[in-house]
This record gives sequence, structure tokens and C-alpha cells, in this order.
Amino acid sequence: MKKLRFIDLFCGIGGFRIAFEEACEENGLAAECVFSSDIDKFAQDSYEENFGERPFGDITKIDEKEIPDHDILFAGFPCQAFSIIGLRGGFDDTRGTLFFDVARILREKKPKSFILLDF
Repeated sequence: MKKLRFIDLFCGIGGFRIAFEEACEENGLAAECVFSSDIDKFAQDSYEENFGERPFGDITKIDEKEIPDHDILFAGFPCQAFSIIGLRGGFDDTRGTLFFDVARILREKKPKSFILLDF
């Protein structure tokens, strides 16, 4: 069975990963997370406890060429820069510019699909 290889950006404690792996299992598919990243140390600690692997840190400092090839990119980037609850600084807010790091990775790796969620 071919595995669907995915990466988990801004992974937090792994909600995207859990949902995707369960959906794959329910549909007779195999899933393999080949890379994860989150800047928050406490989220990294929880993710490592949940999955036995520690996410890489700050995505802005990771060379996109070093990220393994993958079929699907998941990114749940921070919403504060765009949300009506936040200050809506958009791309002037550092958190808003993280979108461009996702675009940089997509441009280099060209996965078959991607899902971006603005939390």
C-alpha cells in the first residue's frame, strides 16, 4: 500500500495529524508524517509526547530544500494577523508573513495538494 506522505507545519500538538491519520485509516490508506514544525517549545514537547518525534522549530529558518518530498502539505498558521479578533495587521504583522514561508515550501516541493487553515 502506497503511503501518503505529508508535512505538518505550525503543527501545535498535532490536531491536523491526528485527524488525517484517522481519516486515512478509516479509508484503508496509509499516512506517513515526514516533517513537522512549530516554534512553540511547549507545543513541541506535547507533539513529541504524542508522536515520539520532535517538530523542527522556526519555519522561517528552515531551508525548504531540506524538507523531505511529500504528497500533502498541512499548515495551520496563526490567524491573529487576519482575524477580526486580532489587530488585523495582515502582512505587516510578522505572523501574517508566515504565509510566504508556506508559499516558499510549496514552490520548491510542489506537493500534489495542500490544506491551509487559519486558526
